[in-house]
Amino acid sequence: MQENRSFDTYFGTYPGADGIPMDANGNPTVCSPDPQTGTCQYPFHDTSDINIGGPHGLPAFRQDLDGGKMDGFVAASELPVNGCGGPVCHTGVKDAMGYHTDSEIPNYWAYAKNYVLEDHMFESVKSWSAVEHMYMLSEWSAKCPSGPMSCINDLRGGDISPPADGSLTNGPNYAWTDLTYLLHKAHVSWRYFVFAGTEPDCRNDSDMECAQIPQNAKTPTIWNPLPWFQTVRDDHQLKNIVGLTSFYSMAKLGTLPAVSWIDPAGAVSEHPPQSVKAGQSYVTGLINSIMRGPDWDSTAIFLSWDDWGGFYDHVVPPRVDGNGLGFRVPGLVISPYARKGYIDHHVLSHDAYVKFIENDFLHGQRLDPATDGRPDSRPTVREMTPGVDIISRAFNFRQPPRAPVILPNGTTYGG
Repeated sequence: MQENRSFDTYFGTYPGADGIPMDANGNPTVCSPDPQTGTCQYPFHDTSDINIGGPHGLPAFRQDLDGGKMDGFVAASELPVNGCGGPVCHTGVKDAMGYHTDSEIPNYWAYAKNYVLEDHMFESVKSWSAVEHMYMLSEWSAKCPSGPMSCINDLRGGDISPPADGSLTNGPNYAWTDLTYLLHKAHVSWRYFVFAGTEPDCRNDSDMECAQIPQNAKTPTIWNPLPWFQTVRDDHQLKNIVGLTSFYSMAKLGTLPAVSWIDPAGAVSEHPPQSVKAGQSYVTGLINSIMRGPDWDSTAIFLSWDDWGGFYDHVVPPRVDGNGLGFRVPGLVISPYARKGYIDHHVLSHDAYVKFIENDFLHGQRLDPATDGRPDSRPTVREMTPGVDIISRAFNFRQPPRAPVILPNGTTYGG
């Protein structure tokens, strides 16, 4: 899971995809009003490696959406926000309408050409990174005064500041059930790999700039929320949250677990204002490591970006419940069984990843308080909500496993 890019900003001009509306001459036919100039900004080819985007919390979602007009992106990017004491807010750059092509992200486009591009992949919830990562792992974001039945819906991410004493028990109380609970109960192996460095984002959904906060496998953060989940501690599974070095060694040896999540450090996250090129190189290194190892023939890689980062997208997100869906983000399926060059136009969300894991390893068991043996107060069973589709159309399991496509400029790291 990478950071903060809309579908249109990465694949808005990809051939055959539901991209930026253009006229016969290839000129965009959509724009976003700019209150500062009185003009309407059109999407443009942005060749810069460093981008800024805009705010991407719940208030920004509502402004960007603008009741379904999808034209609030520029105005939102110009609003005064917290934390504007440095480069992010004082560059004068307005790039919320910018998009990249294969000139800037050749490997991402190569993965689309050789595997599967999902052009209707939406973030799970209409909010920012903290909430998206909670959904990625548990299908909900909540505040919990006490036990699982006390939890209440929370689209802002709650109190995510670590306690001064560094303890886990004094931090936020994530008492509802996460997917590792079901995996552990079914004896399905898992790891959450954390790239040591700094957090990619601020700890407030309204901030665009803040002091960098260290992260590693032992520090619960916005991108590493599992240590705060009661189920992980009760099941003695903290040992499954490990550094990125373990990923590379396990990929080489063929000892990767059944289910893996990979959490970037800020420098390679693609979160503005970080380098797009550095992020692509890091992701390529991860994928090349799997492709070169003995696990490739039994692997499905899901690559996506957690939220839109304030960047333009033209597709109105569908409403499946009170929490989402959020805006479109890029989605790629990379596997020896992925259909080559297939563009999946079905409506999907990150919830489809959880559903796939549950179908593949848990015989369809869901994070359902009525059946999973650990009741909580979640408002919906998101994987079963109408409008949340399945991702299995991306695969052809009848075909022989295809040889890997090793791409250049991949970088591997320790940490």
